[in-house]
Amino acid sequence: MQTVRQLDLLREAIATWRAAGDRVALVPTMGALHDGHMALVEAAKRAGGRVVVSIFVNPKQFGPSEDLAKYPRKELADSRMLAAAGVDLLWMPPVEVMYPEGFATNISVGGVSDVLDGAHRPGHFDGVATVVTKLFNQVHPDVALFGEKDWQQLAVIRRLVRDLDLDIEIQGVPTQREDDGLALSSRNAYLIPEERARAVALPRALGVAERAIAKGSDPEAALAQARETLTAAGFEVDYVALVDAETLTPIDRLDRPARLLAAARLGGTRLIDNLAVAPNDPA
Repeated sequence: MQTVRQLDLLREAIATWRAAGDRVALVPTMGALHDGHMALVEAAKRAGGRVVVSIFVNPKQFGPSEDLAKYPRKELADSRMLAAAGVDLLWMPPVEVMYPEGFATNISVGGVSDVLDGAHRPGHFDGVATVVTKLFNQVHPDVALFGEKDWQQLAVIRRLVRDLDLDIEIQGVPTQREDDGLALSSRNAYLIPEERARAVALPRALGVAERAIAKGSDPEAALAQARETLTAAGFEVDYVALVDAETLTPIDRLDRPARLLAAARLGGTRLIDNLAVAPNDPA
């Protein structure tokens, strides 16, 4: 596996692959890799061709009071995992390469960026859209893979690609979970053991709400119950919402593909999760 930190060397590698007729798959990450990331790598390998994984802790998607300074960084362990998985190239640029002195451009995706996490983390999705656009321009992938755990991020990137006519296939990869249902996340490492034991209330509350809504229960009552369950478990709830799976606008009936999304804080750790909601089942 090549490890590249400078843009000219990345472009040389990509040009060599292109000259040989290879497809290129990109897996963007912020490192601190776990089995969720490795599921993205495996999906990228199935997409065929060369696999590029990027590791870049993007300062533009962290707010002033968020965890940029303490976000886990495990470059050596990450590199070993990726090499063992058969990744072709690790793109790991320093901040000064990604955002050179004088950098002044911002990419903003309206609508899907404005609600849910966008409302609770102002500017976050501008940072995501800006760095992903740069990664797409640097790597020129045929396909890019993102986890469905960050459903709103996936929706933002899909809208970005459509609006800018980017010739890139975006693949969502299902959320990977621990045995008790907690979604894998690099931030799970922040949870102390007592918090980790309580964290499973998040996927469980969403599961109860999803089943109730799918069977025809009043969505708002199901969402309220989920919020109460999380509060009782010690969470500070940012939102629990039923939305259109593509536009993320709130819905109150299942007449289109829907998604149940939640974000809540447990101690100093903010967790997110989501579930698809099936059409009404009268059984």
